[in-house]
Amino acid sequence: MKISFIASLGVLSLIQTSLSFADNVNGKNLYVQRCTMCHGMDLKATGPLANKSNPPAPDLTTSVFKKRLNDYPGVIVSSIILRPNGNLIPETLRENGVKLSPYSWSIQDLRDLNQYMSGVISKNR
Repeated sequence: MKISFIASLGVLSLIQTSLSFADNVNGKNLYVQRCTMCHGMDLKATGPLANKSNPPAPDLTTSVFKKRLNDYPGVIVSSIILRPNGNLIPETLRENGVKLSPYSWSIQDLRDLNQYMSGVISKNR
């Protein structure tokens, strides 16, 4: 019985690791495809369009942003998608000839993107 229980725990931990890795891959893919052009791979507003908007793209690795990301997980990411800043992002993309296809965001996508960004921020500190 103990061996079976221990073996089950091992399998569960492998499954959990795989799911966590898969989520992070989705988050990274979403970030690369939809965010790097402004925020850069390092999240420090180093993308080619970082200074093409008014206001410019923010550095997402600052302690203020990191705190907001931790205090309101998913809310920050989803608020960008919902565009509280009006048409800034689509307008900046359009003015710079960047065509980004529409995307139907799922709750899991928002979580994955939040997880990916949190991981990159943690590595940058």
